[in-house]
Amino acid sequence: MLADLVLYNAKIYTPEGMIEAGVAVDDGRILKIAKKTNLPQASTRLNIRGQTVLPGLIDPHVHLRDQQLAYKETFFSGTATAAAGGVTLTIDMPNNKPVTMSTKSLKERMKLAETRTVVNIAFHSAFPETLEEMSQIVEQGAVAFKLYLSQKIGGLDIDDDDAVVRAFSRAREMKVPVAVHAEDRETLENVKTEMLQAGRGDLEAYLKVHSPEAELKAIQRTIKLAKKTSTHIHFCHVSSAEGLKAILTEKNRGLAITCEALPHHLLLSSKDLKRWKTVTLTDPPLRTEEDVKALWTAFKQGLIDVLASDHAPHTVEEKESEFIWNVKPGIPGLETMLPLLLTQVNEGRLTLASLIRASSKKPAEIFHIKDRGSLTEGFYADFVVVDMKQKYRIDSSKFHSKAKHSPFDGWMVKGKPTKTFVNGHLVMDDGEIIAKPGTGQIIHGRQYKS
Repeated sequence: MLADLVLYNAKIYTPEGMIEAGVAVDDGRILKIAKKTNLPQASTRLNIRGQTVLPGLIDPHVHLRDQQLAYKETFFSGTATAAAGGVTLTIDMPNNKPVTMSTKSLKERMKLAETRTVVNIAFHSAFPETLEEMSQIVEQGAVAFKLYLSQKIGGLDIDDDDAVVRAFSRAREMKVPVAVHAEDRETLENVKTEMLQAGRGDLEAYLKVHSPEAELKAIQRTIKLAKKTSTHIHFCHVSSAEGLKAILTEKNRGLAITCEALPHHLLLSSKDLKRWKTVTLTDPPLRTEEDVKALWTAFKQGLIDVLASDHAPHTVEEKESEFIWNVKPGIPGLETMLPLLLTQVNEGRLTLASLIRASSKKPAEIFHIKDRGSLTEGFYADFVVVDMKQKYRIDSSKFHSKAKHSPFDGWMVKGKPTKTFVNGHLVMDDGEIIAKPGTGQIIHGRQYKS
């Protein structure tokens, strides 16, 4: 038979480990992984010249903006920056304008994305005004619900424990996880009021508001409520040692919990925040070096499930203000995540196996993304070719994202994505986006396949 595509002379990371082989792709799926002589003939053949082929990253924490926030990012610019970073599937967060929190708003967002994306995209939804609509939202294709405990986003009263338990129970019935932003709203607002009354608008004031205690309190509350329902809770961007400890204690007791860490919480600390100031501002903020060490220890032990970017684009102007409460928190991370992590692999701080587990395999499992996240025959042909030896400096002015800033600007990294394939199509080649908008697919939840 004649396959659509064959890559040969490659190092391929399979579930069994690294092998020197090639991969054949047909009709968007991986047809065969084998030595060159055992691969079929193909319409297109590419010599990878000894580079490494990895599963495309699945990033479950991405803010793609668009709609009324298109000045920050669009589905095209956001997925283009994903492709440049070797990310083949993004899961979009719901704090958009309008908020994704109903069948109608999710459907509208999906319709826009259909013609604008160059990588695959799935969607989180906030909880709707009436919990009865949750089943329709899942049927429409949402892979998870997102609960913000720092502020009300969506229709759920986040201060009402009974309402949260009912929402958790409905999610469990539909077998979809609930992703949680764990910062306690009351704690944040009370301390912020104190800071404002004292005339404080500095970075130190921000750290006092968004404290480890606020994270821990929200985690403890979530765990208490989750125990009543056995809902799968996925804690987003865990940043503190104490918060992590609370999560791992309950994981060890068998509670259905997973958690994620972000590159900037692993590679930067509050010292960097004070040095580089508002460009590094994010929620939760950068923590102490002791917190960073705790995250690394847990990750190396396989206790942190997912590495995500929390790609949160803002304009340069929105990141600059002398008054900290006027600064938009968030870091664009889709284009830097993989190079930063490959650098850690090259330096021996991280294994390739743990990187793939946390950035491809586990996200697919947690969010029930079928036939993706692994280089396996029969799975979709979503993969990234990387040059493990190539060194270069991160230059945020060249990002495909509209957000031309990064706390990693100027960092020397070793390990560069050179080609990204989505559903068997080459979408990024040596930093250039060559696919047309609409190449990416809308990925639906596990109960309702498209």
